[in-house]
Amino acid sequence: MTPGRPTGEPAQDGPAHRRRRGGSATAGQNVGGWLFVSPALAILLLFLVVPIGLAVYVSFTDWSGVTSPFGSTVHTVGLSNYASLVSRPGLSQQLFGTSVRDNFYYVLFVVPLQTALALWLAIVVNNRFLKGRGLFRLAFYFPSVTSSVAITTVFIFLFQGTGAVNKFLAFFGIRGPNWLYDSRGVFTTLLYNLGLHNPPAWSNHLFLGINIWQWLAGPSFGMCVLIILATWTTSGTFMLLFLAALQGIPQDVEEASEIDGASSWQRFRRVTLPMLRPVVVLVLTLGLIGTWQVFDQVTLVGPYNQTTYTPAYLSYYLSFQNNEFGQGAAIAFLLFTLIVILTLLQRRFVKEDLTR
Repeated sequence: MTPGRPTGEPAQDGPAHRRRRGGSATAGQNVGGWLFVSPALAILLLFLVVPIGLAVYVSFTDWSGVTSPFGSTVHTVGLSNYASLVSRPGLSQQLFGTSVRDNFYYVLFVVPLQTALALWLAIVVNNRFLKGRGLFRLAFYFPSVTSSVAITTVFIFLFQGTGAVNKFLAFFGIRGPNWLYDSRGVFTTLLYNLGLHNPPAWSNHLFLGINIWQWLAGPSFGMCVLIILATWTTSGTFMLLFLAALQGIPQDVEEASEIDGASSWQRFRRVTLPMLRPVVVLVLTLGLIGTWQVFDQVTLVGPYNQTTYTPAYLSYYLSFQNNEFGQGAAIAFLLFTLIVILTLLQRRFVKEDLTR
């Protein structure tokens, strides 16, 4: 019997009572938490999960976008839309292969260039002896917040056949191409100028509707314009990420390496860069995802311009211009799968933790 408690009254402060009281409080907190997040979950369900599910369904149909996707005129075609893009020879496969080839070279050049440029800009504006650092940070970041429509329009005027870039090249006796509409690859054009006029026989094998020689042609001249444009406009954003990481490095680490006699390059390579490893991985991952989804610049360069095809633009073109929403949705999910695979491979081979 508990002292001070009337005989026959059950004890209310035992372990079992505390567990029941804690369990009821936890249950109440869970219910309250779900009530607070339910509006956000409803919005995600309505505007994200349901549209993705509908797009998955459409990718297995021949929906033209005119009637309801669940109407009697819409037929399920199974994997036919995917087969016409990947394994069935034809125009659809050729367009898809061309878009993947062009986008591949876009990613191959933009991701390392914008990463290196962003890191260099961050190091410049992080120099404590630089006067007007705020002005330089604003100037370097300004292209990232400027309308992509406006910047792309300016680049279109600069890189026209009679634009400022070709007029500048003419001063040195160089005849520039019609940049935005020249479908030749820069690699094969260089080889042609070096005397290789006929491609080798082994390059006639097809992959995704185009031969190996076209895969090795390199980016078109029009895609080179977009590579320059993207590198210039996105480096400012990634510069801020590198700048924040640089300012987080303890000053005594830099001073200790300087006392040890390390040169500026040795301090950057052996001290600064390893400590920036997580940010480098983040920038590479964001760059990889963003470059595979390029759309607005391609659209502005010109409709039906096959020098700058990308899977994202091809998905839009087949869906809203040709009313082939099934193939458009299939391209979107093939692109999603490709991005996931490449991101996992990058995370597999480029580690954030130096000890791994």
